[in-house]
Amino acid sequence: MNATPIKVLVIDDEPPIRKLLRMGLNTQGYEILEASNGKAGLEMLAQGPALIILDLGLPDIQGHDLLRMIRARNESVPIVVLSSRGDEAGKVQALDFGADDYLTKPFGMDELLARLRAALRHQLQVQGERPVFRTGDLSVDLVRRIVKVGDREVKLSPKEYDLLRVLVQHAGKVLTHRFLLRELWDELTDAQYLRVYVRQLRQKIEADPERPQFVLTETGIGYRLRAAD
Repeated sequence: MNATPIKVLVIDDEPPIRKLLRMGLNTQGYEILEASNGKAGLEMLAQGPALIILDLGLPDIQGHDLLRMIRARNESVPIVVLSSRGDEAGKVQALDFGADDYLTKPFGMDELLARLRAALRHQLQVQGERPVFRTGDLSVDLVRRIVKVGDREVKLSPKEYDLLRVLVQHAGKVLTHRFLLRELWDELTDAQYLRVYVRQLRQKIEADPERPQFVLTETGIGYRLRAAD
C-alpha cells in the first residue's frame, strides 16, 4: 500500500457501483472519495483527487456538461468515464470533451485498474515527457526522430511519423478519429485518410499488421497506442 494513497473521486449515482469501486480500489491502496451526483462531485474537486471516475448518466447534471465543468477547473486530472453498452456516440463525445478513457458497464475490476494505471502514467508522461518512448520492442526517440522495432530502424514518411508522434504523446489514451484528424491535417477531413495512414504505420511497426500489438483500434471511436512499459 502506498504511504500516501492516491485519491480517486468516484461520481456515480448507483450505490452498487460505488460499493464495487470502493471495495476494489481500497484493496489496491487507493483512497476513495464518493459523490452520488454532479453537484457533490464538483464540490469534492477541492479535495484534490488524482483521478476521477465519472458516470455519464447522472441525475442532476448531464455527463458531458459535467465533464466540461471539471475540465474548466482542472485541465490535467485524468478522467475515466463509465457509459452504457453501445453508447459509442457518447463515448466519442466524452473523449472529445477531455476524458482520458472509458469503460462500458458492466466492467471487470482488473480492466478498470489497468485503465486507471494507464491514465495515471499518461498524465506523468505529459508532465515530464521522456525523449525516448518504449513499449514492448517499439522505441520512438522524439528528439532524434528515430523509430526502432527491436534493433531494426524503421523508416517512416513525415505523415506516418506525425501520426506515431501524436499517439506516443498520448500513449495509453483513446484518441478519437476527430482528434487525430484535427491534429494531423488541421481540419476535419475524410476519416479514410486516417485509416490509410494507420494501415501504413502498422505495416512498418507491427509483426502482424492484422493483429496489431501497438496501434490498437477502438471500434467506432478511434485508436490507442499501447501504454509505455
